[in-house]
Amino acid sequence: MLKIGRRVTVKVPATSANLGPGFDTLGMALSFYDELVVEVVAEPTFVEVIGEGAGEVPTDSSNLVVRSIAHTFEHFGQPMPNLRLTAHNNIPHSRGMGSSGAAVVSGIIAAKGLLDGVVEITSQELLELATELEGHPDNVAPALFGGLTIAWEDEVGPHHKKLFVHRGVSPLELVPNHKMSTSLARSLQPESVPHDDAVFNVSRSALLIAALTQSPELLLAATEDRLHQDYRASAMPETEAVVQLMRSHGHAAVVSGAGPSVLVLASDPLERIEAAKLAEKNYPQWRALLLAVDFKGATVVVHQEINAGSGGN
Repeated sequence: MLKIGRRVTVKVPATSANLGPGFDTLGMALSFYDELVVEVVAEPTFVEVIGEGAGEVPTDSSNLVVRSIAHTFEHFGQPMPNLRLTAHNNIPHSRGMGSSGAAVVSGIIAAKGLLDGVVEITSQELLELATELEGHPDNVAPALFGGLTIAWEDEVGPHHKKLFVHRGVSPLELVPNHKMSTSLARSLQPESVPHDDAVFNVSRSALLIAALTQSPELLLAATEDRLHQDYRASAMPETEAVVQLMRSHGHAAVVSGAGPSVLVLASDPLERIEAAKLAEKNYPQWRALLLAVDFKGATVVVHQEINAGSGGN
């Protein structure tokens, strides 16, 4: 059993999945974070939520972060201790910024820190556990590892490749007040798409990797999509309008994840400021977040250790 008082602090970035054409494959970590403190206690497990989700998400063992910790402990055959969790949530819920993926990753990374010195958990095991809980790896991979990630699955399980983004790429996240259900967004897509649309997205996805890593000037063309955004537009008319407004002015705007937020991938900081001003003028009720690409991914600091040393990912 872990000692009473053992404590870890976790920090996990927001993410934006798809990035236009890279449906269920590409994701990017953003410099906007949820922070979590977990301590082993004698009394029953309790969760305090500060910020996003306060008064809405469960504060008992049914909480997604707690369930993710418990899943990790169970996977490695370790008894689940009683915990006190303090979640400082900044990532908006149901806005397309990876809040559920961040919760899953927070729990798994917290478990990694709590089990430091007891069980050695590899990066691949972290990805597998997170994918089991989230259902697909495109959000959890960048949340875990940072940067731009390509995620895929085969008969062995989930995999990822981390890439470093060109320093000129300047993300702008435009966040509305209203929410969008990921399951609803997915339900609007057809089971199959025309061959021409599939070829179109293959070409744009390949181009997007080049644009994000080497040639930001190609971002507008590289973020075109025919697989998912048009099908979801009817459920998010304002999001669609923001995307079209931005793109008509030359800004590479896409639906962030399942929406309704919009991600603008500006090719330099000056273009990002122009895009933010355009949004403020036309959609002043939307929040504009001028962010950077997070390259570290999720981190954990162990404050009470079983053995000397501290853990981190």
